[in-house]
Amino acid sequence: MSPRVPLVLPSVAPRDLLDRIRNDAAPLEAERELPRKSVELIRRSGLGALRVPREHGGAQATLVDLFRLVVELAEADSNVAQALRPHFGFVELLISQGTAAERDRWFPVVAAGELFGNAASERGTAHPGEIRTRITKEGDVYRVDGTKFYSTGSLFADHIVVIALDDEERRVRVVLPSAREGVELLDDWDALGQRTTASGTTRLRQVLAYEDEVAVDATGRQRRTHLGPYYQLFLAAVHAGIAKAALADAVTYAREKARAVQHAGVERAVEDPLVQHTVGDIAAGALAAEAVVLHAAGAIDAALATPSDDGITGDPDALHAAAVVVAQAQVTAARSALSAGERLYDVGGASATLREHHLDRHWRNARTVASHNPIAHKARVVGDWLLSGNPPPLNGFF
Repeated sequence: MSPRVPLVLPSVAPRDLLDRIRNDAAPLEAERELPRKSVELIRRSGLGALRVPREHGGAQATLVDLFRLVVELAEADSNVAQALRPHFGFVELLISQGTAAERDRWFPVVAAGELFGNAASERGTAHPGEIRTRITKEGDVYRVDGTKFYSTGSLFADHIVVIALDDEERRVRVVLPSAREGVELLDDWDALGQRTTASGTTRLRQVLAYEDEVAVDATGRQRRTHLGPYYQLFLAAVHAGIAKAALADAVTYAREKARAVQHAGVERAVEDPLVQHTVGDIAAGALAAEAVVLHAAGAIDAALATPSDDGITGDPDALHAAAVVVAQAQVTAARSALSAGERLYDVGGASATLREHHLDRHWRNARTVASHNPIAHKARVVGDWLLSGNPPPLNGFF
């Protein structure tokens, strides 16, 4: 019989970079200090251009490569990983439906190391995704007015991707320099988890925008692209990283700090069958979460390779199927991360709850990420697809 060989997935990010980010993660979150140094490491590494085509100076990596990176970053610091979601999302938008002019304009900027943040969602609307921010044409330029929330990553970014409505009620994206006059970025994100993703308020007051910074949404939400599944899979990848981080902390705590309970009949916590079972159970969930994320990334890669006839990357039917796979990955990854964040306390007892260990961050972060989209809706949509063949909704939540 051949010896068993452990599954080792190739790393995308340099190990020393991940270690530096990991070492800062818990202290930064404990003090709610934004991980600016960690994001700067990413900027300098060139990883922000992972998906940019080679002819524009990038690595032209697959989505499997990208999501492997996201899992690795989330394992090191889930805040850093999520803060980069809008940046990588903007690159995906250009890949999916950007014009030649847009790609020529922005891909070299990404390849040069600049980062893009998000100013899309708004508070106080009837439903998430509804837009009240306006863009108005003034001669050869535009003016943008509105207030955004959930502006993830914007405090780290060189450019902010804003969604607004024009005079014809069309959804328009505007790429603005974060330092432009009239752009105000507030560090007022105050959630129970993912506390340092810089997801607060963006105020836009008569902000000047130029023609090459403005584009109308090419899809009008009339057909499936890979952007919805991409954005949702990014959240699942963050969950997978959280599960792996919780596993690592459970192992370390059991080895270095935990005491065996008197009635366990063993001398050391690592010999306790309950502790062994708990760690093994968390490990199985973490492996499952990472595996389904990478599987789903491969499904999107395959769908993007399927020809389409409307100038948008990927065949709609293939992308519908990929979106269903992503929804399944979200259910699995979210459950694994939430379970890992709760179960790791079974290896350490009451002392593990001391704030000095910062172990609570795993569950808090997993719960916050899971709150973006109800997992029950994901499972229902999967069931509807399998039972009746109805595709997922076309909005960005699928």
